[in-house]
Amino acid sequence: MSDDRWVWGYGLSTTTDAGTVLDAWFPEPTVGRLPLGADATTPPAPLDRLAVADDRRAVSVDVIALEIDLDEAPRSTVDAYLRLHALSHRLVRPNDVDLTGIFGHLPNVAWTNAGPMHPDDATRLRPFLLREGIQVHSLDKFPRLLDYVTPAGVRIADASRVRLGAYLSPGTTVMHEGFVNFNAGTLGASMVEGRVSQGVVVGDGSDIGGGASIMGTLSGGGSHRVSIGARTLLGANAGIGISLGDDCIVEAGLYVTAGSKIVLADQPANADGMRPTVKGADLSGRDGMLFRRNSLTGAVEASVRSGVGVTLNEALHA
Repeated sequence: MSDDRWVWGYGLSTTTDAGTVLDAWFPEPTVGRLPLGADATTPPAPLDRLAVADDRRAVSVDVIALEIDLDEAPRSTVDAYLRLHALSHRLVRPNDVDLTGIFGHLPNVAWTNAGPMHPDDATRLRPFLLREGIQVHSLDKFPRLLDYVTPAGVRIADASRVRLGAYLSPGTTVMHEGFVNFNAGTLGASMVEGRVSQGVVVGDGSDIGGGASIMGTLSGGGSHRVSIGARTLLGANAGIGISLGDDCIVEAGLYVTAGSKIVLADQPANADGMRPTVKGADLSGRDGMLFRRNSLTGAVEASVRSGVGVTLNEALHA
């Protein structure tokens, strides 16, 4: 097996006094195998000085060294975290790493402004936490991306809207109402003002409009992994459960799923004046498509459009 299907790194893991591993931080994960002789006793100098227990949160912090096979399922909490780091450090693209069973390796964590802690300890120690100015901002299996990785060339307006494990390419802007899940993201400069669900990838130059939703495999999308091509616009409050190719437009407010009945508006009508109708799945992934709702009949229509799709503001995404 090629070494480029492995990732290794030194990190810090957080463990509760009761022995539950809460998280792991890998500041510089690297493609390849763990170097000969590298282990937790030989970390880079800055890292070992950070391995300090925090009695306020009832946790200890330890140095770890780990390598993982990207084609095997996660085996532990720290293994799962290294996979999420590999995605957010852009070492591997979404859907190109085995995440089977990852939820079982991620405990539910009380995420605080001082770091992770066990929810039971957060309840037990609440008066002491308040005195120290420590606040719980979420209870979740996944932390915020920006608490672990700062992706170069990216703008994120609200840190709570992007999970660790998101893959964001340089030039991407995630606005306040945008959301990007783990194992999902952008493959180029894109505007994200809507929801990018798990497993979804968005192509270069595309725009996910405000309030728009892309159905992922975790949100009822079945086994199909939805993708969006380059220079495509998903209008405000629109949604899709099918893939879009390059240079497509989905009208604002329109939701297109695999089972949607769609009239081919640019095809000739039959003797009864009816145009051909197909399911949304039949148009999945096609380039240069315009999806809109006929304001007179209410029917969802699709037609082939010419030219390129949207053009992003170059200054905004530089």
